[in-house]
Amino acid sequence: MIKRSLSIHGHRTSLALEAEFWEVIDAAVKESGTSFARFIRDLDDSRTASGTTQNLASYLRVWVLKRVQAVT
Repeated sequence: MIKRSLSIHGHRTSLALEAEFWEVIDAAVKESGTSFARFIRDLDDSRTASGTTQNLASYLRVWVLKRVQAVT
């Protein structure tokens, strides 16, 4: 597990994910041309707008899975 810290809407938080998940997220961040923090914030905004009760780390894992499935 790799832990990264960031601020989302002024609140400090940290996320712990396996390296494989970070690899996909890092590639998506690079592709998006935005900062890491903004990219994660935008995903978090999508998560909260959807009304899910999933925590952010779980949401990111599912997001990565869907992204990988869409490519293959």
